[in-house]
Amino acid sequence: MKKQVAVIFGGQSSEHEVSCVSAANVIEGFDLEKYDIHMIGITKDGRWLYVDSPAGLKDGSWRDGDITAVISPDRARQGIWKLQGNAVEKIPVDVIFPVLHGRYGEDGAIQGLFEMSGIPYVGCGVLASAVSMDKISTKLFAEKIGIRQAAYVTDTAPDLSGLEHTVREAEEKLGYPMFVKPSNAGSSQGVSKAHDREELKKAIALAKEHDRRVLIEENINGREVECAVLGGYKPEASKVGEILAAAEFYDYDAKYNNARSQTVIDPDLPAEIKEEIRKNAVAIFKAVGGFGLSRVDFFVEQDTKEVVFNEINTLPGFTGISMYPMLWADMGIERQKLIDSLIEIAYTR
Repeated sequence: MKKQVAVIFGGQSSEHEVSCVSAANVIEGFDLEKYDIHMIGITKDGRWLYVDSPAGLKDGSWRDGDITAVISPDRARQGIWKLQGNAVEKIPVDVIFPVLHGRYGEDGAIQGLFEMSGIPYVGCGVLASAVSMDKISTKLFAEKIGIRQAAYVTDTAPDLSGLEHTVREAEEKLGYPMFVKPSNAGSSQGVSKAHDREELKKAIALAKEHDRRVLIEENINGREVECAVLGGYKPEASKVGEILAAAEFYDYDAKYNNARSQTVIDPDLPAEIKEEIRKNAVAIFKAVGGFGLSRVDFFVEQDTKEVVFNEINTLPGFTGISMYPMLWADMGIERQKLIDSLIEIAYTR
């Protein structure tokens, strides 16, 4: 008997379009002899729509749909509720596969709904999602387990009233250049590299357009590497991948629009450094309470060759150029097998 899978994509974050691309790739990877797929797309303005055909994901026509579809939080009425005019249809769901990135999809919000519904779901739970989405909180968890990361200062004011104080503190503790990031944002949205005071002020203002909590980090001069983690209570790490960004840093455009950005699987690094990256990836995953999957990002510092933790992504991209599925594919876990594994892990929660 086929499992009924609800795939949820889109969302209200700045990564809406990336989510749609990821979802199309995930859906193509399902073994349709094992699963029936029910697609729910969330528009940028927060409408939940039932999507009949995967073709709608690629051309964007799904957003013109008129059938509402929601996940019921009522455990006595589990499943998808389709609403069209006066007609109501209930669809049983065995497992939920969220393919959402950024706010409201990767930050624990929708995971809370899944927990209330009692339906097994792919990926990290409420705590791990919330902590990992918030870069400042992630810093605190990494500090607790003693893993090295970039030095930082924060600005959590609701406006720019503390701008001058933040600028002075950052200049004293970090020095130029430095990175400025919204604490809650993904795919490098709102991230800037500041080389002087004026750029720093503009960068903080830009970051606050995405989140009032702003993280300012020292610049780490080194190679950007990533490691995929897969599993439930006994997670495993993949090989290491390296990012060769086409821009000064791996921003949104470099990730998704610049063909000159490259990913390298199993780069030329000493074996002990690769092992440290893999060990730290699992340690951070466990520290935040990770479950299912995550991609953990690091730097290998140019001068010291030390491994420096950057961030953890609990719902990494599944686009054609995304590192997470590429790393596992290189280890013999192709897309279909990876999807099967993620669904099996969801049931062990």
